[in-house]
Amino acid sequence: MLVVRPIAAADLPALERLAGGAVPRLTNLPVHRDRLEERIARSRQAFTKSVECPGDEHYTFVLEDLVLGEVVGTATVRAQAGAQDAYYTYRQETLIHASQQLNVRREVQTLALSHEVSEASLLCAYSLAPRYRGTSAESLLRRARLMLIAQYPERFAKLLAMAFPGYLDVDGESPFWNSVGRHFFVRDYEEINTLAGVRSKSFIAEVMPQFPLYLSLLTPQARAAIGREHPDHEVALAEMLGEGFQRSRHVDIFDAGPVIKAERERLHSFRRAAWHPVRIRPAHTLPDAEPAMIANQRLADYRCLVARYALSPTGQLMLSPEHAEVLGVEEGRAVLAAPLSLPGGEDPSGEVHDPGYDEGEL
Repeated sequence: MLVVRPIAAADLPALERLAGGAVPRLTNLPVHRDRLEERIARSRQAFTKSVECPGDEHYTFVLEDLVLGEVVGTATVRAQAGAQDAYYTYRQETLIHASQQLNVRREVQTLALSHEVSEASLLCAYSLAPRYRGTSAESLLRRARLMLIAQYPERFAKLLAMAFPGYLDVDGESPFWNSVGRHFFVRDYEEINTLAGVRSKSFIAEVMPQFPLYLSLLTPQARAAIGREHPDHEVALAEMLGEGFQRSRHVDIFDAGPVIKAERERLHSFRRAAWHPVRIRPAHTLPDAEPAMIANQRLADYRCLVARYALSPTGQLMLSPEHAEVLGVEEGRAVLAAPLSLPGGEDPSGEVHDPGYDEGEL
């Protein structure tokens, strides 16, 4: 049985393993014991403090295999991406260069330094043990964060964002970094990625050029990498696009990985979630039903797991005693449930999902 819960101080060794096993290495999950200890302390404070609006809270979760007694995954939500330091990205833009005298009009693609994503809540720092990849554990860990946001909307921004690792070549090099950032830092991608994880990405913006970058002046390899995700994250990106996120015009300032965004109310996990009182019945008596994410409504003791979406004729959610115990709920207590599966390509309103860029600010 797998359950998502808030991280605890005793999870530090597991968090170190997960940070070291992330592919590729993540700036927001550094292999640095002091920083990871700070992350745990900050998360424990966030889960217990009174919050009326999003700020510098970091909510870090772990996925625990209760049978093995092991922590096998982690993921975080930053309530406001730029609450402490501005969250910098590159925004893809188009400039018009025209001359009536020469009868010339050219559209030129550029990248402009931006901190517009700073106001969004950021889903980040996701890492899962290899043996659980390709299973329902991936979706549970990735989307259990949405179940918490749905219950405590005042703690998070209305706009959610995710930044995915960008494309690296066979040698582990970032074509985008080599064409842009390396000229200003004279450091390898891995070195600067580690440095940013230990410190803050804001120092990048202090050194990177403030004027737009013309894509035509970059190498072909760098241009091809813009907005392209790391191969190991293709499935994750596809799932979150299926959830209702959209590709934005923003990319990471290091490797040009894609940044996706969504208004939280438009996500399927929000639209399809429903509250149900619990009825506890022996596991062997429960009817077959599609799997669902089931979450309790206890912030500091938050729990989310996958169980059958089995409803009684009166709308009660039937849970086994084992699942009820893990969630910490008694019969009659309400839980939040949302289908684990996502409708492929269409949302509940019948609108076809558009995988292209959004038309809003981001």
